[in-house]
Amino acid sequence: MAGGWSRDGAVQDQIDDTVKDAVSGARSRMPSGESLEYCEECEEEIPRRRREALPGVRTCVQCQSGRDERLQHSAFNRRGSKDSQLR
Repeated sequence: MAGGWSRDGAVQDQIDDTVKDAVSGARSRMPSGESLEYCEECEEEIPRRRREALPGVRTCVQCQSGRDERLQHSAFNRRGSKDSQLR
């Protein structure tokens, strides 16, 4: 049930769009192609098992964790809820 001037199902549509955007973004960031032997950020060796598990990997686990952390903090809230923007 939507309230105000929005139509029924509008909130669910926003939620669905947010999930679709997140999935599309994650897929676009997935590595592909040939893996690097050394991390492109810190130049440490990328373990063979990581290279085999993730074809096209370009960073070590530590550098990738930093990238993921930065991406997580740059997300936006489609609904514009005041409480979620004050974090």
